[in-house]
Amino acid sequence: MQCSYLDAGACRSCTWMGVPHAEQTARKDAACRALLGEHPGLVWLPPVAGSGSGYRNKAKMVVGGTVEAPTLGILDGDGHGVDLRACGICSPGLTDALPVLADFVTRASLTPYDVPTRRGELKHLLVTESPDGGLLVRFVLRSQEPVARVRKHLPWLLDRLPQVVVASVNLQPAHAAVLEGEREIVLTEATTLPVPLGPVRLHLPPQSFFQTNTEIATALYAQAAAWVADLAPATVWDLYCGVGGFALHLAAPGRQVTGVETSAEAVRGARTSAAEAGLADVRFEAGDATGFALSATSIPDLVVVNPPRRGLGAPLAGWLEASDVPHVLYSSCDAASLARDLAAMPSLRPRRAQVLDMFPQTAHHEVLVLLSRG
Repeated sequence: MQCSYLDAGACRSCTWMGVPHAEQTARKDAACRALLGEHPGLVWLPPVAGSGSGYRNKAKMVVGGTVEAPTLGILDGDGHGVDLRACGICSPGLTDALPVLADFVTRASLTPYDVPTRRGELKHLLVTESPDGGLLVRFVLRSQEPVARVRKHLPWLLDRLPQVVVASVNLQPAHAAVLEGEREIVLTEATTLPVPLGPVRLHLPPQSFFQTNTEIATALYAQAAAWVADLAPATVWDLYCGVGGFALHLAAPGRQVTGVETSAEAVRGARTSAAEAGLADVRFEAGDATGFALSATSIPDLVVVNPPRRGLGAPLAGWLEASDVPHVLYSSCDAASLARDLAAMPSLRPRRAQVLDMFPQTAHHEVLVLLSRG
């Protein structure tokens, strides 16, 4: 894809911009295969590419400029705002919404936070779009002082952007490169964004994680469900479950599924989805994935892990290696940490793998691997 921001030198975030998308995906596939190494019996499926543009369902915009002329995008080397509201990797729904949100900043007199002087209030705008066009809009503020103005002018925003389902304020008082704070103030009656995804409807609260690329996330969960259907496990753990993407896609009559996630808000969303779907055999717990596994008195037929970029870590990888868990489904956003974890679990051998281009125009990727013992 062509990017005017890259051509003008305003943004360098998409480091692979200009490389044909098919070549990008082939490079990622080759890199993942090289990092994971040779494993007898490992079958690699063709990589999943999807669309190379308009794929991002979430815009994480730093707010700069002034009340009268806010910028939504990134900061330059001097800490001043660079406007990227027409970014080509964001979904059309997001790019259509950003100008209205910029107008709202002016209307509600939300002074953009100025990093060099440490003055101002509005730090970030975080906007997520569901596949049906619904929006979750979050205003990250330094203090609670502007919240009354956000509330006052919210009806104007909802009139101009009726697709906004959830609007909230997040408080992040620290002068630090931190995207959001701990406290969230929901301003709408709805507290979760419904996200229809294949056969499942997820519920996304403001403080929760969801895959950035809806098209590729749909393919990821569908492939996981197909592999697991072949195994037909009676019991499944989904560790690092987030809002329950894997757990809910793997649910089946008579199958006990347990999801574990540190974020209480994400667990709230996952429980809402399970209850709405009538899935009595799917439950979710808020807690540490490693602690849950190490304290368990029984083991499941299948463990699903979707850890942060750093990977599982030695304690959980060691527990999986020493346990009698017959199958592990590992979804990774970093093949290097995945390779380290596989080296720590030699008894669990890769059987199937697939690279999914979750992040076109960058070197990042997602790789799904099915491991079986013996």
